[in-house]
Parts: sequence; C-alpha cells; structure tokens
Amino acid sequence: MDTESTHSGYSYHSSRSGRSNRHGDRSRERHKASSSKDSSRSERSVVINPPDTPSQDSPVHNGEPLPGEPTPAAEQGDEAQDDNWGETTTAVTGTSELSVSQEEVVGLGKGIQDRTQGFRRYLPLAVGSCVGLLVLATPLVFLLLPAVMWPDRLQVCGAACEGLFLSISFKLLILLVAVWALFLRPNRACLPRVCVYRAFLITLTLLLTMSYWLFYGVRILDAQDEDYHGIVQFAVSLVDSQLFVHYLAVVLLELRQLQPCYSVCVIRSTDGETRHYNIGQLSIQRAALSILEYYYRDFPLHNPALLSASKHRAAKHLAGLKVYNVDAPGNAAGAQPSNGNQSRAMVTAAGKRKDSAHNELYYEEADYERRVRKRRARLVVAVEEAFTHVRRMKKEDERATPSDIMDVREAALAIFPSMARALQKYLRTTRRQHCHSMESIQKHLAFCLVNNMSPKAFLEAYLMPGPTLQYGPERWMADQWTLVSEASVTSGIKQGTEFLLKCLDFSLAITIKSIPYIRLTEEYIDPKSHKFLLLLQSETSV
Repeated sequence: MDTESTHSGYSYHSSRSGRSNRHGDRSRERHKASSSKDSSRSERSVVINPPDTPSQDSPVHNGEPLPGEPTPAAEQGDEAQDDNWGETTTAVTGTSELSVSQEEVVGLGKGIQDRTQGFRRYLPLAVGSCVGLLVLATPLVFLLLPAVMWPDRLQVCGAACEGLFLSISFKLLILLVAVWALFLRPNRACLPRVCVYRAFLITLTLLLTMSYWLFYGVRILDAQDEDYHGIVQFAVSLVDSQLFVHYLAVVLLELRQLQPCYSVCVIRSTDGETRHYNIGQLSIQRAALSILEYYYRDFPLHNPALLSASKHRAAKHLAGLKVYNVDAPGNAAGAQPSNGNQSRAMVTAAGKRKDSAHNELYYEEADYERRVRKRRARLVVAVEEAFTHVRRMKKEDERATPSDIMDVREAALAIFPSMARALQKYLRTTRRQHCHSMESIQKHLAFCLVNNMSPKAFLEAYLMPGPTLQYGPERWMADQWTLVSEASVTSGIKQGTEFLLKCLDFSLAITIKSIPYIRLTEEYIDPKSHKFLLLLQSETSV
C-alpha cells in the first residue's frame, strides 16, 4: 500500500502548474488576437454533437438537461479544470464566410426527416389503395368490356347468368368490407422495414390479377367470345380467388400471432423496471411494436428526477476521496515523511467513510420515507376536508335557488387552493411535480366531483405513479424509438433473441425465451380406494 500511489487529476499536474500557467497566459493572448482578427469573417464556431445520442450519465431532452438533472457547469467547478488547458486545448476559429449554427443544422436534419417520415407513412396506404381498387374493379371490367365492344354477338344471358350477377355483387361487397376492416386501418407506427407477409400478399394479389387479365385478353378479348355466361363465370372465379387470398391474409397477419410461443423480458435501463409478456410468432420489428404498446400501458412513467439522488450521493462520496501522489517530482525530500503520513491518514479516513456509506444510505432513505409519509398524511387530510366541504355545499345547493347554484368547474376552482399547497409539497417531495400541471389537476378534480367520487379516488392518481399512457405526450419525452438488433428486423424471433429499443432518455433491453413444451399425463384414481371402515368400541371416546 505504501509503494502504490493514486494519481488524481489535480495532483498529477500540480508540479507543472508554474510552467503551464505562464504558457496558458501566452496562449490566451494569442487566442484573443486571432479571434479578434477573424471576427469579421465568421459569426461563431461550433462543435456539432449528434442530437439523438445523449449519454446515460447526463441525459438531455431537446438540448436541455432533464428536470432534476445537474448541469455540467454545476458539477465541474473552476478548480476541476485542467491546469494545462493551454497545451491540451485546440482553438477552432472560423475561416469561412458561410457559417452554419448547430440549431440550423439540426433544423435542416429534422425537416428532411419529417418529409421522409410523411412519405414512408403514406406510401403503404397509397400502394394498398391502388391494389384494392384494381382488385375490386377487375371483375366489373370483365363483365363490361364484352357488352361494350361486341354487344350484338353476345348470347342471351338467362336466369342462371342473372343469379351469377347477384352472387358476384354480394361477394364484391363482402370483399370490400373485409379489405376495409383488415388493411385500411390507421397505422399505429412507422416500422423500419416492410412487413414480409404484407409484401407477399400484395405480390400474390398482383400475380393473381395479372394472370386473370392475361387469360382474359388471350381467350376472350382476342377471340371475342360470344358465350356471356362463361364470361360471367370467369369473373365469379376471380372474385372467389380474391376471397381466398383475403382469408390467407387473415391467417398470416392476425391468427398466426395469437398463440403465445415466447416469453419476453423487458428491462428499462435507467431504473431497472422489469415486465414479462407472452407473444406469438412475430418478426423482430413487429415484436418491438407490441412491446412498445405494452410499455405505454404497463410501465410507470419514466422519472429522471428520481435518478439524480443516487448520482448526487455518488458524486458526494467521490468528492471526499482525494488521494495525493507523494512521490511526484518536485516534492522536497524532507517533506516526504510528513506527506506520506498525511496520505495514509487520508486513505484510512476514506476507508472508514466507505465502511459507513451504508449507514448514511440507510438514514437518508429512512428520512426520505418519513418526509413522504408526513406530506402524504397532510395531503390526505386536506383533500378529505375539501371534499367534505363540497358535500356540505351540495346539500345547501339543493335548498338554494337555481340562480345561486355553483357549477362543478367553479366548485373545483373554489376548493383547489385549500389542497394545492399540500399537493405541491407532496409532489415536490416525491419528485413528480413535473408530471402534473395545474390544469390537469383541476380537470381531474372536476371529473371526480361530477362523478361523485371519493377523496381516495382523487388521490390515487398522485399517490402512485401511473402508466405512461395516462399522462400527456409531452410528459413521455420519447416520440421516436430506435431498434438495435444484430439479426435482421424482418426475421422471426426465436430462443435467445436479444435486441434493444432506444429513445432519447433511456432504452429497453429485450430478451426472448421460448415457452417450454408442456406434457400432461393422467393418473386414474379408483373411487373405491377412498373408502375405509371405522370400528367403534365402547371404551373409546369417539
């Protein structure tokens, strides 16, 4: 332990502080002179960082620190700056007449991304609509072309042919409703790749329609077939084939994924919140979409303010551990023994502080729980008194004139100040004040008063964190997700598949495991084996 030394950022450069300060002053003077010369040619110089790749240590949202997150300037003081900054810092000065700021570059990228997302969002809908119109119009065109091109040569269509007209009309109506129900639903998300089954079904539909058109053009249009009954039967067979393709689409897109085959473990990277779900046979991107739907429904709202306490505690603990290098050049030989004793004393004190860190954590958590219980009790009492006052005023309004009756929103606004301070202190203590706005609280209070709910029903939304979907989209802080996977996202999930869903502030780690094959056996028990004989004697107490 005596022969080893730990270098800190400050002690390592302390011996060279004199030279570095003089050199740093000269560098600063040269930097000021060069910047004054180039100020007429350039507005400013920037360092462009990727806007969507924040680190986990200091997450940001829209270029600003998250609520409750310490800023980098607050964490790093002036003394933490490198003493040799003049030697290690590169000054970037603009020499171009065209300067582009970081905001302009980010805005340009967002504009291109928005246009691309709009194109990718509506392209599948446009392609599906064109294919649907082609499918529905083809049988009608088959029936109309002979009547328009050679009407005099067509044979008379009897009752059987008219019955086929009725059949094809109802089949087309059923196909139209089925296509609308399955394919013309609003898109829930924009996936990175095309769905394989949808592309396969569209290709199969186009091949089927083109094949019928080819046969129709060669055998009917070129030959000008006079048998109109056969032409109608040909159109009916096309509609039947299209109905079978739609049935195949229902099986592939809806029924195949209903049977659960895999167990999914979803872990949030920041706080370790974990959920487990069962899903069926899906591709990786479709599984990611289902997991995100489950996430917004089941996971509590991500609160970065709760993570700042542990970071402050760790920073405070590390700030007290300062170990200096006593063997660094420049120390006097006579001062080494005293410095060595001081270093060993500091190491011993740091070890004792490390041993007592769990005690500090225990008392800190106990004090936090005590304050939360205290704030909660005050909030519950304030809300109960406010609701009791509302009930009393409601009874008085029954005897009052209609002109003096107060509206529900007015009642909510009247009793809100009596509970606002207690609610604000509780939300601030639990670090959830940014999740609820004053307008949303008043709206929820009016909703509870209209439906004659109890104070406990009103408080449930604030005492426990709700799922993400119950809050407004501005509270999610995640409108775009990135799927990170080693395998192709269009391939199906299997045992051991792992991928990551990243957003701006955190990520979701997903692990796939197969549900084991379960074998049940039956064991027959003879009903006679449950019978027994009880012999009673006079000596017994039974």
